[in-house]
Amino acid sequence: MTLDDLDAALLTLLHDEPRIGVLEASRRLGVARGTVQSRLDRLERTGVIADRSPTLDAAALGFPVTAFATLEIAQGQGHGSVIEHLSAIPEILEAHTTTGAGDLLVRVVARTHADLQRVINDIVDGRHVLRSSTAIALETPIPLRHVQLVRA
Repeated sequence: MTLDDLDAALLTLLHDEPRIGVLEASRRLGVARGTVQSRLDRLERTGVIADRSPTLDAAALGFPVTAFATLEIAQGQGHGSVIEHLSAIPEILEAHTTTGAGDLLVRVVARTHADLQRVINDIVDGRHVLRSSTAIALETPIPLRHVQLVRA
């Protein structure tokens, strides 16, 4: 999807002030309220704006340990049963199929390092997960971000 300057300004404003209302956004951008609403509707319909849910902080929720696990899975079985198994583990925040040595990369959180061991044990307990390799994140100098793509 191609974004114009108004789309970019609206997305940047929503990024900087996620609680801003349509009326206030229209005032700040110098366009009609209906224009802002139609742009929001289009950006949501096309998937540029994926959702309007709040961004949660795992550490503030009591899960300060973040790790990334590369999983090797049994070949010829497909990913379905593995994804079903992983989806049942609440500490898994996301999973990506990958190329290279591993088949899946999962981001997990835990309450402590000992709790991380429990989560990893839960992950490899699936009958199709053959092996895992885990890297613990020490800090996040660049958090998940998207607005720089809009600005580019």
